Amino acid sequence: MFTGIVEEIGKVKAIKTGAKSTALSIGGNLIFSDLKLGDSIAVNGICLTVTSINERIFTADVMNETLSRSSIGELKTGSNVNLERAMSADGRFGGHIVSGHIDGTGKISAIKKDDIAIWYTVKTDSKIMRYIIEKGSITIDGISLTVAKVERDNFSVSIIPHTAEETVLSEKKIGSIVNLENDVVGKYIEKFMTTPKGITKDFLLENSF
Repeated sequence: MFTGIVEEIGKVKAIKTGAKSTALSIGGNLIFSDLKLGDSIAVNGICLTVTSINERIFTADVMNETLSRSSIGELKTGSNVNLERAMSADGRFGGHIVSGHIDGTGKISAIKKDDIAIWYTVKTDSKIMRYIIEKGSITIDGISLTVAKVERDNFSVSIIPHTAEETVLSEKKIGSIVNLENDVVGKYIEKFMTTPKGITKDFLLENSF
């Protein structure tokens, strides 16, 4: 599990493309203080498993399912990426619950300065928009953000300078594709509400509530 608080910006060092998969080699600094083989790490919001470590470069395999659902296939050698290690048991919960299993992608349709802040508007499909609410949480390229405005087919977030400086969001332009993960809590509530029996006292007791 992640929290959407990006730890550092890493750089793609190498890409090895297979028939239906890709091996990414990514360099960084901070994350290597305790990184081990088999650890989970979020790369632009996508949960990947570390398969090898060589000094300050780790490699992770990306399967076809991930390539088809995300923007990771657009990365090139030299691309910057947001990096976050999985949350430790004694860590602070600074963002919100992030699984690293993105729901799809969106396209930045507008970028607007607002004094020191920057507004980003992201257009996406209805399957993702249905879970987005004003003042709710959304993960964009692994960054935990608060939704400031919601329209029929797009939503907007307002970014403080620190977030822009410490993530790759500052590199995005109008037309850039970003990875999106909805707040998992909303999806679970919807699932519970659509069970045949609905949410009843018996249902809650059966599921240890």
